[in-house]
Amino acid sequence: MNVLGIETSCDECSAAVVRDGHEILSNVIATQIELHKPYQGVVPELASRLHTEWIGQVVSAAIMQAGLEKKDIDAVAVTNRPGLLGSLLVGVNFAKSFASALDIPLIGIDHIRAHLYASQIENPLEYPYLGVLVSGGHTVICKVNGYDDVDVLGTTIDDAIGEAFDKVAKFYDLGYPGGVVIDRLSKSGDDMAFLFPGPTLDRGEHPYDMSYSGLKTGVINQLDKFRNGDAEATKENIAASFQRAAVGILMKRVKLALKDTGLKRVSAGGGVAANSLLRSELKELEKGGYTVTFPSLKLCTDNGAMIAGLGYRYLVDGFRDNELLNASARVQAFKKSYP
Repeated sequence: MNVLGIETSCDECSAAVVRDGHEILSNVIATQIELHKPYQGVVPELASRLHTEWIGQVVSAAIMQAGLEKKDIDAVAVTNRPGLLGSLLVGVNFAKSFASALDIPLIGIDHIRAHLYASQIENPLEYPYLGVLVSGGHTVICKVNGYDDVDVLGTTIDDAIGEAFDKVAKFYDLGYPGGVVIDRLSKSGDDMAFLFPGPTLDRGEHPYDMSYSGLKTGVINQLDKFRNGDAEATKENIAASFQRAAVGILMKRVKLALKDTGLKRVSAGGGVAANSLLRSELKELEKGGYTVTFPSLKLCTDNGAMIAGLGYRYLVDGFRDNELLNASARVQAFKKSYP
C-alpha cells in the first residue's frame, strides 16, 4: 500500500510516499526557515500563505520522486492536529480534495503521535517503551503501549525545551533556528562556565513534570549570578552551559521514569531529538542494558514520512476519515482513540 503523507502543522511543507508503513519512497521537505529568519520565529500568517503556494508542487514532487503516478497512491494521511490552525487547514483541505478526486481513503493524523512513531519506521521497537517527545512546542515523557495508545507520565508545565532553545538564541542574537545554532556553538564552549540550576518542583503526583521557564530566565536575566568563577561570557560558553542544563533537566526525569516503570526500551522523537548532546546522553543508557532508538535526523524534523507511516497503521486496522475531517490547533487528550 502506497500512502501519501502530508505535513503542514507549522513552517515545514512536506509530503512523502511510504510503502507498507516502512519503505520510504520519497520524503520532500520544503523549509520556510530562511523566510522566517528575519523575525527569529515562525510568523503564522506567512507560514500558511507559503503552504498554500507550495503544497501542490511539494506533493507532485513527492509522487514523482517515488517513481509513481497519482493513480498509484492508495491512501492519504494528513496532519490535522495540533499546530498552527491556518497551516493545518491548508494541508487538510488539500488532502481531502486529493482523496476525494481519486476516491481513496483519507486519515487525519495527530502530529504528536507521529513524532512518537517516527523511529518505528526505520528501527521498529517492541511495545511498550518510554517515549520522549521533544520539540519547539512539546516536551512529553510517556509510556507508549501501541501506535495509538499513549500514557503521559510527565510534561513541561511552561516552556517546551525547543521553545527555551529558541528564546535564549533570540535574546543573544545567536541565530535561527535556535536549537541548531546552540548545538553547534556548544561544541566549542565550556559547559561548566555557567552553573545554571534545574527547576525545583513538588514531586507529589507529577514526579516526571519539567519546567524550562526558570532556566530560560536565568540564562537571559541572571547570567552573572550563575557564572562559574571568572569564566568568560562568550556565546559558545553560554550555549554549552545552557544546553547542558536543559538536557540535564530532561534526562533526570527520563531516568526516574525508566526506574519507576521498569521499561527497558526508549525512543525519542521531535526536532530536539536531533540535538547531539541529548542523543549522546540517551545512548549512554545502553550501558545500563536499555535499548535506545532515534529517528534519522531527517525524520526528527516535521516531515510527511512519519505521517504516512503512522497513517498506514490506522488504515491496516480499518480506520478511515471522511470529508468532515477538520483541523484543530489544540492537543488532543492522550488516550487510545480508536477501538
